[in-house]
Amino acid sequence: MKKYKSLKLSTKILIAMVLGMILGLLFNKEIAILPNSIYTPMEAYFFAPVGKIFINAIKMLVVPMVFVSLVNGISQIGDLKKLGRVGGKTVGFYLITTSIAITIGLGLALLINPGANASLPAADIAFKAKESVPFTEILVNMVPTNPLKAMVEGNMLQVIVFSILLGMAVTSIKKEKSKIILSFFDALNDAVLKMIDFVMKLAPLGVFCLISKVLATLGLSSILNLALYMMTILLALALHLIFVYTGALMIFTKLNPIVFFKKFWSVMTLAFSTSSSNATLPVTMETVEKKFGVNKSILGFTFPLGATINMDGTAIMQGVATVFIAQIYNMNLTIPQLLTVILTATLASIGTAGVPGVGMITLTLVLESIGLPVEGIAMIIGVDRILDMCRTVVNVTGDTVVTLAVAKSENEVDEEIFFANEESLQVNFSE
Repeated sequence: MKKYKSLKLSTKILIAMVLGMILGLLFNKEIAILPNSIYTPMEAYFFAPVGKIFINAIKMLVVPMVFVSLVNGISQIGDLKKLGRVGGKTVGFYLITTSIAITIGLGLALLINPGANASLPAADIAFKAKESVPFTEILVNMVPTNPLKAMVEGNMLQVIVFSILLGMAVTSIKKEKSKIILSFFDALNDAVLKMIDFVMKLAPLGVFCLISKVLATLGLSSILNLALYMMTILLALALHLIFVYTGALMIFTKLNPIVFFKKFWSVMTLAFSTSSSNATLPVTMETVEKKFGVNKSILGFTFPLGATINMDGTAIMQGVATVFIAQIYNMNLTIPQLLTVILTATLASIGTAGVPGVGMITLTLVLESIGLPVEGIAMIIGVDRILDMCRTVVNVTGDTVVTLAVAKSENEVDEEIFFANEESLQVNFSE
């Protein structure tokens, strides 16, 4: 028990996932190693309630996390006049790459159809799809008439718009007046992140219950659907990393991508192990300054902003997961709904904190935006830990590529440092 308590959260979740998979397969109706008479009470009094509590805890954090993270992130930009060229380029790059990422995810999912012909247990939940709303009406309804009502009802597009406007307003008022607001939201942001930390401590038990229930009740053929879902996301992440980021690096910086990935590999492995853009941020910034020769004035702006609004890996997961869950529920997504997913996932990435597991939280608002049940998350959350590690690598790499592109356009990259031998550079990775 002492050894278990000393393990990292990611390790605990992986252990819980493996144990849950083993127990679920032992209870599986088609294998029937353990009798159903044991599974039935365990499902009623343990698997189902604990899994539901975990899902409810995730849903509870959606509104406060998005609202506080957005207001805090926008406010920290500072004087809006200082954004200028650098701010416009940075935000533009981030939003474009995120839109491309979600499009790749949706496209691959629609091509591969990972949820086709599956019969996962969550699909048995009584559910009636909402009628699709015209895209123009969605744009009009993005502006709330009552922001508090939008928060109570969980209308996340309206919450996002209000949060952005409030963040911009805070940066526009006099400094002495905005200090109190900035201090409040900064502290509130820390409190919300701590709440997420509390909820994620429940993750090993929640994952164990959810994956056990799923594997115990689904057919063996449906396990292949879950594996196909994972493969679809991993393929989309690889395509985005290799083609979009490498292409952007070659087109906008004219720098050698081989040199880039060779020097950045240590940061990518750190991002994989921590599953957190924020945890990787100090080492990422130090690497980009000392190994790539980017001026502090650029990376000091682009990286903190990127850790808040640039989540391409998360956007890919949300696209694939949305299509997968829709196929499980036999719901055909229309063109307006697909456009809504792209818009919602792009905007949702702005409010995604760079900590493990938050992608599952923001996925709820993407599902709700097109009328899919949040309960569908139960089908995929058990395998999300591995995917979270992979998409964090994509998120961190995206921040760095955009930083290099913006810095190169401002002539703030020292190419002598970029092409210098790595052995001659000193970078501290002990943090």
